Amino acid sequence: MPNHKIVSIQFKRTTLSSLIAAMFAASTLHAGEITQTVGQSESKSASETQTLEAVTVKATKETRGKPMPAYAGGQVASGGRVGLLGNKSVMDTPYSMTSYTQELIQNQQATTVADVVANDPSVRNINPRFGRFDQFTIRGFSLSNSEIAFNGLYGLVPTYTVPVESAERVEVFKGPNTLLNGMSPSGAVGGSINIAPKRATDKDITQFTASYATESVLGGHLDVGRRLGSDGQFGARVNAVHQDGDTAFSNDQSIKRSLVSLGLDFRGEKLRLSSDMYHYENRGTAPLERVALLGTAVTPDADRISRNFAQKWSYADTTDSAVLFRGEYDITALTTAYAAWGARRGRYDFLRVSPINVNSAGNFTADTNRFLRDEDTISSEAGIRTAFSTGAVDHAVNLNASLFRIDFANAETTVGSISSNIYDPVNRAQPNTPGTPERPTGKTQLESFAITDTLSMLDERIQLTLGVRKQRAIGISTPANRPRTEYDKDAYTPTAAIVIKPYQHVSIFGNYIEALTQTQIAPSNGVANPGAMFPPAKTKQIEAGVKVDLGTFTTTMSVFRIERPSTFTDPVTNTFGLNGEQRNTGLEINVFGEPMTGVRLLGGLMLLDAELTKTNGGVNEGNTAIGVAKLNANLGAEWDVGGVPGLTFTARAIHTGEQYINEANTREIPDWTRFDLGSRYVFKTQGKTVTLRASVENVSDKRYWSTASQFGLTFGTPRTAILSATVDF
Repeated sequence: MPNHKIVSIQFKRTTLSSLIAAMFAASTLHAGEITQTVGQSESKSASETQTLEAVTVKATKETRGKPMPAYAGGQVASGGRVGLLGNKSVMDTPYSMTSYTQELIQNQQATTVADVVANDPSVRNINPRFGRFDQFTIRGFSLSNSEIAFNGLYGLVPTYTVPVESAERVEVFKGPNTLLNGMSPSGAVGGSINIAPKRATDKDITQFTASYATESVLGGHLDVGRRLGSDGQFGARVNAVHQDGDTAFSNDQSIKRSLVSLGLDFRGEKLRLSSDMYHYENRGTAPLERVALLGTAVTPDADRISRNFAQKWSYADTTDSAVLFRGEYDITALTTAYAAWGARRGRYDFLRVSPINVNSAGNFTADTNRFLRDEDTISSEAGIRTAFSTGAVDHAVNLNASLFRIDFANAETTVGSISSNIYDPVNRAQPNTPGTPERPTGKTQLESFAITDTLSMLDERIQLTLGVRKQRAIGISTPANRPRTEYDKDAYTPTAAIVIKPYQHVSIFGNYIEALTQTQIAPSNGVANPGAMFPPAKTKQIEAGVKVDLGTFTTTMSVFRIERPSTFTDPVTNTFGLNGEQRNTGLEINVFGEPMTGVRLLGGLMLLDAELTKTNGGVNEGNTAIGVAKLNANLGAEWDVGGVPGLTFTARAIHTGEQYINEANTREIPDWTRFDLGSRYVFKTQGKTVTLRASVENVSDKRYWSTASQFGLTFGTPRTAILSATVDF
């Protein structure tokens, strides 16, 4: 909502017309922030005008242009961005979300989004660390980096790996969210992630961090922030990062990554502007690949894998540049118009060996491919939000329009094949790679319009959110040596959500919300409806839960059900269509905060039943979906050593249950538990604050398959030591 100054309007003896005028003035303040005290009316003679006792109208000042403040303990925020609803506190949000802070990112020495979301029991990374790209699951459904928003807009973060050194918050929203955020570019339905960029703070920042990670990755990170102007209206924040060296995976795996980002902002009385831009380069050699099974091969023994089985000449080379502008203007004290526009350019070059389909002995033969991809995206939104009252009901209304477009070109050429073994890898000769091949083109465009109304009653003890978004999806693909395909479909996605606060620190919430996914076009032959196109498929969620805030420690619990449709050919009618369904039913419990002075906890668990409820011909009906564990659990703890000021010990345990490899549920990977340990020490020397950090991930050097998916098995990260020293100048 807009900035509000504290306003006090008092009338000792006022006429009724003056009172109406005062109430009209008060209506320009946030409806939920108005406090009125009206005394008894005084009986006067007929010749006198009716008067009332003192009337007081107050409005609190709201901080604008800043992220939600950190919660006790500093690891998570007290709220976050809830799509077009804007920033909301955890207790006022009728959905499940967690916002990880810059303090946690820095203390855990995280470099990518994958490092941050490892704290969340509902999220798992299904691609190897230092692989060609990151990919996640939320509540059992896949989410790629293209589902990660940057300051509220899709399509502006790097496609393959997202750095976090310039992030103030990493916000994880759980559940379908097309109404709140618009249709995700790749059709994720289990949730979304938003990156809130750093801004210059009121206090000057000049900070440098030197880092080391096993095997020999050295890095440096410079963070500088300043506010200028008579009242600090102008802000600038610069982050520059470089890392280079060999990773904990042996056999010639290395990374080289560089990031430069600039965040500018202006904070006026009515006008707020910001701009973010970055350039990111990431090159990895011998990136680890996922492993699939050949035929009836047995599950590989992860304990026998002692080194990287990727070829030392394979690589993943990515370059991304983006710019984003955002502004908002307070038309009145209760009405704000906003708009944002951003663009990104991505260029990607891979020399990869995949798929790796192993037999029972671990042997495989795989093609070597040169893969090139170009991406150019434009993402924007505009809207207006306002607030007003109708009797005892306060309204917060938001109108929003969004547009996303990506133009892409792919090229893939097979340049040879190699044979090797995952237990005893053999480095083969590097193949010759041809010049740039033809790049078939395509585009996706997503247009939408949404309206929401949050109705508040009884001093915001009851908050009901209603809304609907009309989404239009346009897709065109011109693959090499294949006919052009295209679609233009639209659909509506509603939401209804409620928060009830029976007590000051307790919120009971529930929601119904949907997501849209672009559906597969029917094959050109072999079915009764070749080339048929379908509207975006709707995924539906119903959720209910409770949140309890004890002041310095919060517990949340929710139960949910997500139903996602899928496509296959009906064996009776031979018609291709939206005939399948997967139903994920789960329970989530999360805890965060500082239950006692000097002790911080962060973690939780997710129990999940991912059932195949509609399958091709009824085969595998009722089975568990591939790669979905019935139990995920995380628990992280920090302890400030009382006798040694500035010294903190940290520990974290991550557990993932068994996961099936196939839909028949005849093969699985075992459960696993990983332990991480660390410490940090903060002290001052020569007037400068110095922070030393040390951590060891996977302390026992456990070898395990961390996740399974339809694309194969992901090998867990070996023991990795990370050291850093931060100096605040």
